[in-house]
Amino acid sequence: MKHIIALLLGLAVGAFLFVAGLIYNPFSGERSLSPLSVTNERTATFSYSGVAEESIVYTNDGMSATTPYPENIIELWEAPIRQSWALATVLYDARDQPVGYGVKFSSLSEDTQLIAGSALVNSVWYVYLPGRGSLFIEQTENYWDYIREVMLSAYLSSADTWKGTWLGNMTAGPGALGTAKVSGGGGTFSGLETLGVESLSVKLWRGEGGAIAAEGRLVIELPVQQPVSDEAAAELD
Repeated sequence: MKHIIALLLGLAVGAFLFVAGLIYNPFSGERSLSPLSVTNERTATFSYSGVAEESIVYTNDGMSATTPYPENIIELWEAPIRQSWALATVLYDARDQPVGYGVKFSSLSEDTQLIAGSALVNSVWYVYLPGRGSLFIEQTENYWDYIREVMLSAYLSSADTWKGTWLGNMTAGPGALGTAKVSGGGGTFSGLETLGVESLSVKLWRGEGGAIAAEGRLVIELPVQQPVSDEAAAELD
């Protein structure tokens, strides 16, 4: 019996040390500077609320921390889409004026490697700007820092809440420099092929309900030699 107890204690301690090393590994999941923050090209910036209740619609499997919105929205509980979530939201320009709509579909990636500090999500955006055109954004996101520094901190808190200032560059590919692939869908953006980056800022997160105060941001590079008109680009700056 003593040997069995010792074995169980050893396994428990080993598991604890492994999880602690995984979470607090200083060499994994380090946040990096957005590649587009130092670009010489013109950029377009769109922001949106990262709070589900402030979106048009948000849904997931119904079992995740973030509560679907509105209350009676259909949940994605079927097996093929259980690890996915969807968002429809209003997009704002740099002057905080509504300029369009964004629809985002996300799903957990099979390439996730927690030991390497990567909790990957594959996502796509459809951005529609009335009177201007539309954009498609394809990207891989890394939620590791977000999970480790915000979500885990909330769950470890006696109040089940995290409060502070967290800003992270979520985009991790498919571009070699950690950028998203952006394609023009129509209108003044027809034929556009460029880069984009999505970031997230969080100030309050709760274990039951998810983000309470958060803002997402899409930054899209508008190269000089591309089909977007100067007038349309100026409106997006």
